[in-house]
Amino acid sequence: MSDHALVRMTLPGIARSVSLARRWVADALTAAGHRDADDARLVTSELVGNALLHTGSGRPGGLVRVNVFEIGDALARIEVIDEGAPTVPKPREPGDGECRGRGLWLVQQTSVRWGNRLIPLQRHLVWAEVSTLEVGGTSEILGAGEALWQE
Repeated sequence: MSDHALVRMTLPGIARSVSLARRWVADALTAAGHRDADDARLVTSELVGNALLHTGSGRPGGLVRVNVFEIGDALARIEVIDEGAPTVPKPREPGDGECRGRGLWLVQQTSVRWGNRLIPLQRHLVWAEVSTLEVGGTSEILGAGEALWQE
């Protein structure tokens, strides 16, 4: 099974870029014939939002890159490349009263697998693979996505 690039975008490190990325990812998947882009939208929002909040991408003049690949006809991989941070992205389960901190936990819950790695210039590439099959009936989380770390 080979990957096929659907879209590559570089966006300014501003809040509006989250919704732009989310829309472009969904539009690219829909145009390629994928039937369900909901998980891809959520993952894109969380990963781009995290890049803007926690890395150099959110500073004035910062940039964030988003790549979308289809893997066969039922899977998509979303990659977000930030401008670096002193910490490694990792999920945590927030307490009941916390309003923030659920981003990577949501990515973990909605993806088939996900991970991150350092790339040149101390940047992070965080990725997630999500199903794009339309599923009917009730939904149930059967297991969290597998997390991978590469250096």
